[in-house]
Amino acid sequence: MDTNKELIEQVTAKAQAWLTDGYDAETQAEVRRMLESADKTDLIESFYKDLEFGTGGLRGIMGAGSNRMNIYTVAAATQGLANYLHECFRDLPQISVAVCHDVRNNSRKFAEVVADVFSANDIHVYLFDNFRPTPELSFAIRELGCQSGVNITASHNPKEYNGYKAYWSDGAQIIAPHDVNIIAHVNRIHGPKDIKMTGKPENIELIGEEMDNKFLAAIKGLSLDPEVIKRHSDLKIVYTPIHGTGVKMIPASLKNYGFTNIIHVPEQDIPDGNFSTVASPNPENPEAMAMAIAKAKEVGADLVVASDPDADRIGCVIRDNNGEYQLVNGNQIVMILLNYIMLRNRELGNLKGNEFIVKTIVTTETIKAIADNQNIKMYDCYTGFKWIASVIRDLEGTSRYLGGGEESYGFLAEDFCRDKDSVSAISLMAEICAWAKDRGLDFNKMLQEIYLKNGYSHEVGISVVRPGKSGAEEIVAMMKTFRENPPKEIAGSPVVTIKDYSDLNCTDVATGKLSKMDFPTTSNVLQYFTADGTKVSIRPSGTEPKIKFYIEVHDKMKSLDDYARCNEAAAVKIETIKKDLGI
Repeated sequence: MDTNKELIEQVTAKAQAWLTDGYDAETQAEVRRMLESADKTDLIESFYKDLEFGTGGLRGIMGAGSNRMNIYTVAAATQGLANYLHECFRDLPQISVAVCHDVRNNSRKFAEVVADVFSANDIHVYLFDNFRPTPELSFAIRELGCQSGVNITASHNPKEYNGYKAYWSDGAQIIAPHDVNIIAHVNRIHGPKDIKMTGKPENIELIGEEMDNKFLAAIKGLSLDPEVIKRHSDLKIVYTPIHGTGVKMIPASLKNYGFTNIIHVPEQDIPDGNFSTVASPNPENPEAMAMAIAKAKEVGADLVVASDPDADRIGCVIRDNNGEYQLVNGNQIVMILLNYIMLRNRELGNLKGNEFIVKTIVTTETIKAIADNQNIKMYDCYTGFKWIASVIRDLEGTSRYLGGGEESYGFLAEDFCRDKDSVSAISLMAEICAWAKDRGLDFNKMLQEIYLKNGYSHEVGISVVRPGKSGAEEIVAMMKTFRENPPKEIAGSPVVTIKDYSDLNCTDVATGKLSKMDFPTTSNVLQYFTADGTKVSIRPSGTEPKIKFYIEVHDKMKSLDDYARCNEAAAVKIETIKKDLGI
């Protein structure tokens, strides 16, 4: 049988099951349209597989179908999670969960479906009364003593997407064995007949302002220099939530810290699931920051900060040596925050010798140099804050967490929350700006001083997007090629070490000797390290149809004046590396 014909037959049979009782009229009409269309692309993309939990949970384009975000895939995931919670906590008199959502189209509807399904399964639901930042959900789970939680969000994805993040009792996103076990429970659900969808209102409790105040008070406790904020309380801070949930909490947190001159971007303060003023609501992208930068130029801002739609990621813009506003990349954000936290804790005499920081394996190695210079232990972990949370959990009670982050603009300064948090990160970034100003430094000079002391690095992330079924197959083929035919040199420097996290083998290229890496599980990540310190990491995204390349090059700065030369040399070298890798 022709492969494409067989696939169409399979998805057609799957789609026809969605034309039965249990599915609403709107869903059935959309499925019927796909079945009747001569072009079967939508049908295939909507039904060729079921949405699965990846590094960030469940995420997909909204629409009808098993491979789409809709009330039925959301309800099925929730029923599977509810069944698993009853299995894990059968001895508890009452299981409870917290449920939150972002500003996206359908997010409130999906959150209410989640609450209904949990409540129908006799689980007590703490449902936020409106959208809230992702980190506040994590905080609420711990504060309320919940066994689990769900956040409806697709983070910084385009407007067509939505998602479902599942959390465990420690406030962190789920990891093994829970993720695999939940999937197994979800796979036993074969449609609405297996789902309890009629909610029990008596099991749903709305939460809001009281939790907000507790969260803000905890974040204020992270401040390491309240006096410097008093001296620079009028710092000009431009902030944009890019139409997202941050508008509710981040200006409040900055005011709580003592900052009085917070300048808004009014058009982007409006919660909007269509993200109407930007092509993509991602603070990594210069385009998403354009309106905030324009406002900064208008008012002469000292600092520009942003959060993504669910307010877990931070964007930051500072002035360069020429006074022009420039984006600070994710590696630099983590580096600046960790450098300050470690330095101030030392100045305050707070270090007892059991402190630690965490970064992900694709995040800059300069952070390790800073930690080594501060004599503070650093741990590497996989991409995704659930792994940073895992390290915190493993060391809880014996060691003190100072902070951790990843290159994709995520940072966590606290352990009372177990997911990345732009509310605390932005508050601390404003404090750092005041701290630098107090020492006669602008933000850019402070960044250069970090490089001068710890070594210069420059990092670039490149995403190669390959959507759909054929794209997924192409990504698999690319990873196979890189594993079977690794480069002998990159930008003229020999590859000396290869780390393959799919089997946890670290290869010394010169000797061929293998050693095992100490990680809790395997992961589809490949890394090359060269003699001159270059690091290249390659990994398929767990939540998006793309393969990611992370390039990091190093240099030595002889003085602050050497910064421009290092930047220019790094840019040239990275272009060479891209050609060597064929990207």
